Amino acid sequence: MIIRTDPFRELDRLLTQQVLGTTARPASMPMDAYREKDSFYVHFDLPGVQAESITLAVEQNVLTVRAERLPAGTEDTELLVAERPSGTFSRQVILGEALDTEHIAADYTAGVLTLTIPVRESAKPHSIQVTSHDEPRRVTANA
Repeated sequence: MIIRTDPFRELDRLLTQQVLGTTARPASMPMDAYREKDSFYVHFDLPGVQAESITLAVEQNVLTVRAERLPAGTEDTELLVAERPSGTFSRQVILGEALDTEHIAADYTAGVLTLTIPVRESAKPHSIQVTSHDEPRRVTANA
């Protein structure tokens, strides 16, 4: 399949969006989440974000992640194409009651924010020992 594109039309569209302050794609914070053994892991893609601009907050069982990506250049920079979204990004994740929100660890490496959330001790699988009070009883006959 051949797709025709007009590079000048695309450049005009991007410049118009920049001037008008509109964006063609929504600001997003892609996420992966999974459980491995006794921890729950959440990864957020935040390329180009400075670690100092990331804030995390937990209220009740809702985790809020906020990050800011500054636009490229300075006031004197003539921006020709701006496809990477800038500004403040926010995402909320509802955490289950089984997670220990008091001990969340956060690491930001290579543009990926990784949260490690331990599972509460009370929520971890455990075995229950079964006991029995069935003891053979002696039946004695009184004559």
